[in-house]
Amino acid sequence: MEKKKFIHFCDVTLRDGSYGIMHQYTKEQVAQITKGLSQVGVKLIEVGHGDGVGGSTITYGRSLLSEEEMFRTAAENKGDAELMLVCIPGIGTMEEVTKAHANGVQWARVAVHATESDVTEQHIKQCKNIGMNVAAMLSTCHVLNLEETVMHAKRLESYGADVIYLADSCGTMFPEEVKERFTLLKEHVQVPLGFHGHNNLTMAIANSLAAAEAGADYIDGACRGMGAGAGNAQSEVLIGCLKRKQYETGVDFYQLMDLAEEVVEPVLQRPQVVRNMALVIGYVGTYGSFLLHAEKAAKKYGLDPRTIIEELGRRKMVMGQEDMIVDVAYALAQEKEQKERAAQKE
Repeated sequence: MEKKKFIHFCDVTLRDGSYGIMHQYTKEQVAQITKGLSQVGVKLIEVGHGDGVGGSTITYGRSLLSEEEMFRTAAENKGDAELMLVCIPGIGTMEEVTKAHANGVQWARVAVHATESDVTEQHIKQCKNIGMNVAAMLSTCHVLNLEETVMHAKRLESYGADVIYLADSCGTMFPEEVKERFTLLKEHVQVPLGFHGHNNLTMAIANSLAAAEAGADYIDGACRGMGAGAGNAQSEVLIGCLKRKQYETGVDFYQLMDLAEEVVEPVLQRPQVVRNMALVIGYVGTYGSFLLHAEKAAKKYGLDPRTIIEELGRRKMVMGQEDMIVDVAYALAQEKEQKERAAQKE
């Protein structure tokens, strides 16, 4: 069989994966995982708080390490790999991005809710001005129809993005939906395309393969599937599947498997599986980082956390609105109490 094109694989264990452990990576773990990924052939490694630079707050969860310490540690152990950060406009600032660049980070993933591409212009252009490569990402891309997907992607391209990513942040898409979007984008966008998939409906690997088949050049994964919600496409599985499909990645399949089992798996506080809450997130189509916040709010107000997730989906809340989850839970608790009182009167 004729070999297919090269896929640039980006491992996000040390960024998106941090959601799975509430952003509590130790310095030793960052060093071991970064060094291990580089040694098995991963050339692009994403590092930082799950919500990107500036994300270590009470609202989003405090990181164990400072950004500076995390980036420096990764840079000291990255070998010939390149590091990527995430910057969400409204959370991360260019001052933080510039400091990270000085500490050895070469790539900036500028990520926004898919309908808000117009707020990325300043960040993309300033990142380019300081010498960084930019991967602009449309998160929760399932909310866009095909025409809107092209419009937002072309806007990101006009701002100077080097790569344009579609992210199935809620893990709610199916392969045919991914395929039609990438097939269309290849006709209208000149820069390389990337895909970032979550696993809430267990479609992350299938969706990643569909993206590759339809023209994506960059594909993300996390060791042991670590990540927000039900986690990301599992790196070692993804590399194995890409290898079976005759794609080149430059990553040693068996060595990556060993790294995931021997180094990453012990970090997990619980297995990264499709639990009920993550499944509801995929079913409803709301943001994966809401999961732990919703569970915490549900416990405080005596609610089924699934009802909170459903309400967040109904309100079409987007990433960066985690601080509103408590308000939603409180409102649902009040509504529940009123219904119970009314039932008692009857």
